[in-house]
Amino acid sequence: MAEVRWPDEQLVAAAQSGDTESIATLVSGAHPHVRRFAYSLCATPEDAEDAAQEALIVLYRKIGTLRASGALASWMFRIVRNECLRQLRSMSRRSEPVVEECVVSAEDAAMRHLEAERVAAAIAGLPDDQRRVLIMRDVQGYSGRMVADLLGLSTAAMKSRLHRARSAVHDTLGIRCREAADEW
Repeated sequence: MAEVRWPDEQLVAAAQSGDTESIATLVSGAHPHVRRFAYSLCATPEDAEDAAQEALIVLYRKIGTLRASGALASWMFRIVRNECLRQLRSMSRRSEPVVEECVVSAEDAAMRHLEAERVAAAIAGLPDDQRRVLIMRDVQGYSGRMVADLLGLSTAAMKSRLHRARSAVHDTLGIRCREAADEW
């Protein structure tokens, strides 16, 4: 299997200066890397494709703002990571029931936002196999059997990964096991 390499600095510099052919070559050359990274971070293949597409659009539109031509890979990975986190946040917002009678104070809203960011960062820090199981089971609400089937795992393997993922998130967030058991 041939190794796929990032576009070289000369191509990046030409793209930064506005050469449209270089920009097109840069986007197509970065695509496999961006896509692979998105698949490792996002919960579903659809989310990964969306995140990769958004990252390539940002690359196309904002290549001129990249400060150092050698920093393309880290810049793109940061864009993909942020897009995956944004999707995760929007997914969790959609799953929360809307209660119109309750007025949330600005302080409560800020605290919830900060807590959601902490949880999203803890989930993003999980290994790929654990993150996918956790998101599909606890965020998207799929049944254990469905998660196992979608990921090609046995139910026991899915449960084991889910347990490790939950434990890692709890450890990262500093939640004691007894408190966590009440919430899950």
